[in-house]
Amino acid sequence: MTWQVQQRHGVHLPQIDWWLDAERPVARSLVSHAHFDHMARHGEIVCTPRTGRLFRARLAGKRTLHQLPFGHAEALTSDCAITLLPAGHIPGSAMCLLEHQTHGRLLYTGDFKLTPGFASEVCQPVPAGVLIMESTFGRPQYRFPTREQVRDDIVAWCRATLAAGANPVLFGYSLGKSQEVLCGLADAGLPLMLHSEVHRLTRVCASLGMAFPAYAEFDARSHAGHVILCPPLPRESGFLRRIPARRTAMVTGWALDPGTLYRYQCDAAFPLSDHAGFDELLHLVELVKPQIVYTVHGFAQDFARTLRERGVEAWALGRENQLDLGLVKSNTPP
Repeated sequence: MTWQVQQRHGVHLPQIDWWLDAERPVARSLVSHAHFDHMARHGEIVCTPRTGRLFRARLAGKRTLHQLPFGHAEALTSDCAITLLPAGHIPGSAMCLLEHQTHGRLLYTGDFKLTPGFASEVCQPVPAGVLIMESTFGRPQYRFPTREQVRDDIVAWCRATLAAGANPVLFGYSLGKSQEVLCGLADAGLPLMLHSEVHRLTRVCASLGMAFPAYAEFDARSHAGHVILCPPLPRESGFLRRIPARRTAMVTGWALDPGTLYRYQCDAAFPLSDHAGFDELLHLVELVKPQIVYTVHGFAQDFARTLRERGVEAWALGRENQLDLGLVKSNTPP
């Protein structure tokens, strides 16, 4: 008997009654990383120590945290063991390997990135018979340039903006992307200021042993001449009004899309992502060698179809799966 996999506001495994990144409060759930769309006020949580610390910093309240170091196998139920493995997405992010006495091995990726980043652990997938994987960038147009190339482009843009007498403002999520950009700028010699929330979470990451270049919290009285990192903000935000001479840039994998500058109302965009690009998604499947793949998030249907065309049984969870002959398949394979 193989694993039963359900998509109901997160991934549910009824045979062990655990959830994977449940979007709503449940009794028991893995939390793969500390982004808000993967967190909720669950009764019991399995996560890494870094995710546990960041979870507490972002979502107050009492809960039972089972914090497992990477690579440490522990009994999740009487007949199933769990091991957390680095996912490479943001600090502390984890893939989840489940080994069941009857159902075999299941690997859940959460959000992941195979390419080593500037501020996250290196992804370490392992073989499994069942693979549940994110497919955010599951179309062929999402092939990213190297992180070093994007980093160099960001540095060049920041220097040109400073030379023109303006502040470069780099938009990125407060947790993960901002620390990635900050570490990427470590050798550039640029003066750096951080929005208060980016500053707070960067300090939490530093307390977890991460190293960053010198930075200061944003100060409207002395911000001139600095590169400023902050979360995505609308043009009319009070924070941006305090930076009258500015040029803004969005740091996101969606920068590969036409119309990105209009969509984000910014002056530039750089395709630095903390998710796997299309080629990395394909490579993960090659590494894991699953018998069946379930895709979630983003272009899940498109990527499942791509895998089927390559001879891999694959289904988009919670979506209609269109067969190549034009027939509609149910969400759950027979």
